[in-house]
Amino acid sequence: MATLALALKEKLKSERQAIIDAYREDNRPEKLLSGLCHAVDGILLQASEQIGLPAEAALVAVGGYGRGELFPYSDVDVLILLPGAPEGESKERLEELVQLFWDIGLEIGHSIRTVDECLTESAADITVQTSLLEARLLAGNRDLFNQLRKRFMAAMDARAFFQAKILELRQRHIKYEDTPYSLEPNCKESPGGLRDLQVILWVSKAAELGNSWRKLGERGLITSTEARQLTQKERALKDIRIRLHLIAGRREDRLVFDLQTQVAESFGFVSSETRRASEYLMQHYYWSAKAVTQLNTILLQNIEAHLFPRPVESQPINERFNAVNDLIDIAGDDVFENHPSAMLEVFLLIARHRELRGMTARTLRALWHARVRINETFRRNPENRKLFLDIIQAPEGITHALRGMNQTSILGRYLPNFRRIVGQMQHDLFHVYTVDQHILMVVRNVRRFTMSEHAHEYPFCSQLMANFGKPWLLYTAALFHDIAKGRGGDHSELGMGDARRFCRDHGFSQEDTELIVFLVQHHLTMSHVAQKQDLSDPDVIRHFAGVVKDERHLTALYLLTVADIRGTSPKVWNAWKGKLLEDLYRMTLRVLGGEDPSTEHELAERQQHALKTLRLYGLPENAHQKLWQQLDVAYFLRHEAGDIAWQTRSLYHRVDSQEPVVKARLAPIGEGVQVTVYVKDQPDLFARICSYFDRKNFSILDAKIHTTRHGYALDTFLVQAPVFANSYRDIISLIEHELSTLLKSQDALPAPTKARLSRLSRSFPVTPTVDLRPDERGQHYLLSVTANDRNGLLYSIANVLAKYRINLHTAKIMTLGERVEDVFLVDGPLLHNPRSQIQLETDLLEALRI
Repeated sequence: MATLALALKEKLKSERQAIIDAYREDNRPEKLLSGLCHAVDGILLQASEQIGLPAEAALVAVGGYGRGELFPYSDVDVLILLPGAPEGESKERLEELVQLFWDIGLEIGHSIRTVDECLTESAADITVQTSLLEARLLAGNRDLFNQLRKRFMAAMDARAFFQAKILELRQRHIKYEDTPYSLEPNCKESPGGLRDLQVILWVSKAAELGNSWRKLGERGLITSTEARQLTQKERALKDIRIRLHLIAGRREDRLVFDLQTQVAESFGFVSSETRRASEYLMQHYYWSAKAVTQLNTILLQNIEAHLFPRPVESQPINERFNAVNDLIDIAGDDVFENHPSAMLEVFLLIARHRELRGMTARTLRALWHARVRINETFRRNPENRKLFLDIIQAPEGITHALRGMNQTSILGRYLPNFRRIVGQMQHDLFHVYTVDQHILMVVRNVRRFTMSEHAHEYPFCSQLMANFGKPWLLYTAALFHDIAKGRGGDHSELGMGDARRFCRDHGFSQEDTELIVFLVQHHLTMSHVAQKQDLSDPDVIRHFAGVVKDERHLTALYLLTVADIRGTSPKVWNAWKGKLLEDLYRMTLRVLGGEDPSTEHELAERQQHALKTLRLYGLPENAHQKLWQQLDVAYFLRHEAGDIAWQTRSLYHRVDSQEPVVKARLAPIGEGVQVTVYVKDQPDLFARICSYFDRKNFSILDAKIHTTRHGYALDTFLVQAPVFANSYRDIISLIEHELSTLLKSQDALPAPTKARLSRLSRSFPVTPTVDLRPDERGQHYLLSVTANDRNGLLYSIANVLAKYRINLHTAKIMTLGERVEDVFLVDGPLLHNPRSQIQLETDLLEALRI
């Protein structure tokens, strides 16, 4: 037995390797799948002959193996079919046979059943029923196998099977986020994956309509073009899955980050100056998955109509379209050929008629075939340009319409530059959507600002949008803001040109064109200023006001910026970013309204507001003076009036405290905790505080570092802790106690730990950068760092700064998903020495490296 198992194992290994080698030479997925299947067939037959399959038994291949396809590391599913329960010698022989299968090294999934048991299990479990649908006799009792086939098909209720598989499909799609565009798609199970194609063939076979694309074509369910498309997309997905198995060396159906680059290189994709090889691969995959999703919808609707014929409730919409059972239907098969403009009109009608759930299979199919007619002549047609504008300017339904246009490839055909970014992934560690999906997400976010039912999400944005007028200008800007991604060069500048041409071709006024072009050019500007520059500096506000020029441009840019950041990833947006942007908006609006942004004006206003708040707290009239005499102008400019009042109330009677004072409260922005530290200054204070937050797994969102005239540090931190997201009140006293205790001790600081990165960061690492340069006034230095985000990163930076006795004034912490871009305002004697600067930058780079 052992000798037989070893011989068969070596034979299978040799044959398997030869098949894989041949695949690597000729790149024919079907040949590999059938070849591996045939090789396993031979091994199982030899094993059965050697052990002696009982005469009454049948050895049956089921599932994917029964279909005649075997991926490199797929399970081998077999059924041993018997006329009755095995007994005596037959039972022993079957046990010996199954053990031999395992000893050979096969990943065997086996069952031993009678015909009746198969039918009972099939009736109770849709998975078993599906597996038996693809049963194939390998060896043994053919009459028994035929009996199973006959009784199985007689018991098959094609309509019930269809409903069960559709329910299963919908549940599977929900499990995989109902999109083919996930970051790590499962090429077998995700929407648009191989399983979607198999569902079509399963329900077709159950209904005895055919079990191949060719046979479905012969029955008139699909056209020859569709059959060819399905064959091509199926081949592409199989090719990817095969390579995943071979590269991973195991059954791996997910295009995980760790493998994307290797799979891309196996296809011959190479990185360019603007895009990684993995991004080219993922675009190749997404295009295939998108086509499968579209064809899957068409075919399943056709099969449903065949299985569930029902009276047609048709209501004419116009000469070209009818409403049929809540779906829009073409009035004739040649509508799109005779009226090409109808390819845009159908989406306008869907936007206007909210009762319509989508298109009939006939309409989808006709649109699918007609889409190639959208050419330069079509795009120049004034009627088509007006229809496209009508869609963008529709009072409702624009998101639904644009997503439908993208899914059917109409949007990319009408806007050729948009087509280039369809399915284009951005491995920049903070975008979790492809460029086209991100753009449509931004359009959706802008649209939600106009909807009263979503006003509670971002009340200020909804208020501004209500008074804006022409929201479609923002939709247009959103459509073009990232359209030039991946082309090389500045995508904002390139996108400006695309937007300007679009506006010219579609008859936009000069004023509207200028606004859209401005928004595309500056769609990153407001985010950069708010998150990386010192908003307490009047010159920063004055300069930004000079960029936007007037309130309308400011409002439009603010709304687009909020929608854009929210459209990158659910993790990137937070209340702190929202506050920074809103603060910048309000301060800039005051400057545009003629207010004096001077230091003296801002100082007087902050102090006046803070004093009013202190009176509400009941503090004596001059209680603030002792503390305020120790604070310079920079403190008042960098802190809001509410923060000044809170800190004054906490410290006015402890100005010369010999003990550290730590006060914490729920952050006024509604997320996280605001922590104030007041203690005699020391060189490693910032590092010491960071070590505490690092140990407690708090994320520092912002830090304001100030030194009083009498040598005390007055530092303010905004921190978040995922674990305590809904119970920050519980940890306020804990922070106050633990942090003050730590600051009293003079224990040596622990060495920073280099935490393990996420798989995404490990697969697509950010090259660490350090940039140190004097600020515009020449009084301090700006230190900018970029790196992969990880626990303990800020503490590592703080440790290096402490080593060089660098004084920190502000820290702008900008976390973009898995990437950080932090800016520090610093000074220190060593910074005036070029050699010390170089050594500092070297040590910082070492701290940033993984």
